[in-house]
Amino acid sequence: MTVGLGLARRWWRQLTSMRTALVLLFLLAVAAVPGSVLPQRNLGVEKVDAYRAANPELSRWLDRLGFFDVYSSPWFGAIYLLLFTSLVGCVLPRLREHVAALRRRPPPAPRHFRRLPAHTGVGQSALAPAEAAVRVRGLLRSRRFRVAVRADGDEVTVAAEKGYLKETGNLAFHLALLALLAGVAYGYGWGWYGNRIVVAGPDTGFCTNLQQFDEYGLGPQLQPRDLPGFCVELNRFHAEFLDNGQPTVFRADVTWSTPQQNGGRHVLEVNTPLRLDGANLYLLGHGYAPVLRYTDRQGRAQTSVSPFLPIDAAVTSEGAALFPDANADPRTGTRSTDAQAAFSGVYVPTVPATGPPALSAHPAENAPGLLLTAYRGNLGLETGIPQSVYEVPRRALADGRLTQLPGPAKMLRPGERWTLDDGTTLEFLGTRRWIAMTVRHDPGEPIVLAAAVLMMAGLVGTLTVRRRRLWFRITPAPDGCAITAGGLPRSDYPGFNAEFAALTAAARAAVPTQLDEQATDRMTTEDSMPVPDEAVSASADNVAR
Repeated sequence: MTVGLGLARRWWRQLTSMRTALVLLFLLAVAAVPGSVLPQRNLGVEKVDAYRAANPELSRWLDRLGFFDVYSSPWFGAIYLLLFTSLVGCVLPRLREHVAALRRRPPPAPRHFRRLPAHTGVGQSALAPAEAAVRVRGLLRSRRFRVAVRADGDEVTVAAEKGYLKETGNLAFHLALLALLAGVAYGYGWGWYGNRIVVAGPDTGFCTNLQQFDEYGLGPQLQPRDLPGFCVELNRFHAEFLDNGQPTVFRADVTWSTPQQNGGRHVLEVNTPLRLDGANLYLLGHGYAPVLRYTDRQGRAQTSVSPFLPIDAAVTSEGAALFPDANADPRTGTRSTDAQAAFSGVYVPTVPATGPPALSAHPAENAPGLLLTAYRGNLGLETGIPQSVYEVPRRALADGRLTQLPGPAKMLRPGERWTLDDGTTLEFLGTRRWIAMTVRHDPGEPIVLAAAVLMMAGLVGTLTVRRRRLWFRITPAPDGCAITAGGLPRSDYPGFNAEFAALTAAARAAVPTQLDEQATDRMTTEDSMPVPDEAVSASADNVAR
């Protein structure tokens, strides 16, 4: 048991050392790299699927190691917890020691000033030692030094110390780092997000339940019933572009409502989110949704509003429109198994006068065109297997249930109609704008913000404050007293000698002293005497306290 306890203590000391904390912090930064380089499931499942399709062999190993879910993987969580534990074990003892040091008086003066980096004779004064000590103490207090006066017989020493904010800033920085880690963990555990493409119009609004989000993520401590209930509708989206296609204005006019409030309207912009109780709504992107009307063999018309996803800065967009109810049995309403229709294509906001017609020349709808390819067969939507709504079903194409109609792709302008080989028609009615919105709630944000501010303040204190100690020894003299001074910088401080000279000059004026050239270099008799080695060691220990 004693061996096990000793081993545990040794491992605990190793874990809570600053060196281990720095190594773990470096490992955490390295472990976060895959989360920035590789697609993550909580941000976009379709991107992960595309990466896996492009790199099947590599993706199998990456998925086993959790590289597509980095921030929820066991190894990332282990590094995170070890770093948190290491910082707690490292900072708390130092904090206790620092609080005790703040309450402790400055240490007594070392016996031999000549062994200090800075020392000088201040001079002789006609004042009594006690009165001279009072004046030196007042001078140092006016310079914001912590001062302690000690009397040893007829000799009086004044000890002063300054620069404790350096260690305070250092501890504040590390405490802020702990708060930052805690805030991130709190936000991960109790935060959530949901992404949704919203098409303009009263028929395409959505409410905050999981079934209506395109993708979502809940913290481990949340349940679907914990989501706040509110609904959002896009009334209008307005975008402006320069002649070279650079965007200048993105503005979405939305209407929102909650069960507790009547709601209202809000202009949603890139840097102007809609802040509601329990979540914030952000504008992420925009695009066009072609409106297509398909008339089947029975003369029944169906209208589809299908968002197309941009593929370049000119908002050239790809997408698909599916009509699973086309050519259904007119008597029973049963869906057809061989005459369902689908169209995939490219929407071009501005068809170029020259060059490829499938690449837009400008993101605004200056000369819109829709280049379509037609498919007929069984879309396979009854299987229940999740499929992307932005492309023609791949499974149905692969197994031959859905086939492409012969002939070239058809370019349609708004208002034009396309008659297919079986007499059915497709009409391009125009477009409606859509926006990509993200609804997010991160309860750890205020903690992270406060931690970041505290971290910067602590860093400023650590880098700018210099800790130093001063001592004045006042000994009786025939005409009053003699004063000598010594100083010790506790950290690298290039300006210490200048500050020490300024303080000793101020002390000469405050006492005042009668100084001659011999008094400048004259120390007390005991400072000039030879010092045995054991006394040197004792003096060094005394200064280091």
